[in-house]
Amino acid sequence: MPQAEETAGKHSGQGHSGLGHRARLRERLIGGGPEALADYELLEYLLFAAIRQGDTKPVAKALLKRFGSLAGVLNADPAALQQVEGIGETSAAALKSVAVAARRMARSEVQGKPVLGSWQSLLDYLAIDMAHLTVERVRVLYLDARNRLVDDHHVGDGSIDEAAIHPREVIRRAMDLGASALILVHNHPSGSPEPSRADIQITARIAEAGRLLGITVHDHVIIGREGHVSLRSKGLI
Repeated sequence: MPQAEETAGKHSGQGHSGLGHRARLRERLIGGGPEALADYELLEYLLFAAIRQGDTKPVAKALLKRFGSLAGVLNADPAALQQVEGIGETSAAALKSVAVAARRMARSEVQGKPVLGSWQSLLDYLAIDMAHLTVERVRVLYLDARNRLVDDHHVGDGSIDEAAIHPREVIRRAMDLGASALILVHNHPSGSPEPSRADIQITARIAEAGRLLGITVHDHVIIGREGHVSLRSKGLI
């Protein structure tokens, strides 16, 4: 069981030196650039709010060891976070709030803007939102005539084939929304974003269904921890 956060620092032996360490991290965070703190130091600082006294460095390093990266920690399920010694509900909520804030910041860079003109912002948003999912998730981004986002539709979870995503239903929803175009998006939990044969085939079916009714499929973007792949940039649409 993780130790209670209220007592996390009682046996650290840090005393006033711990307060000095926290002050030094704060100064580096405020006065330095984006790389002023290492990943474990940033996690240390995030944990200060929940672990009021003591050394948070061992907890931060344990989190990184368990989840592999800073992004892995921030995107981890709160219940999984609490399996790490020193992490309780308050600490898990503090880390979760950072992930939620990051998603909302990224989403704000996309909303109300022409998506094709804000392509990198869209990729950033999708990567933050989907790269670390442990299940395969399918989304369709519906766009108006000015290529602004009309609807970000979560189609479902599971492999991207006609059992999970039906071309006619995708196009019918576009017509119901008055959308002129769409972008297909899904993630690969394996990490590699390279398209499978099923990815290519379902994209072709949806693109063909769209052409018949004047709905453009701009792209199919696959997100993975190792990056992203655009089927259009590969010449597959």
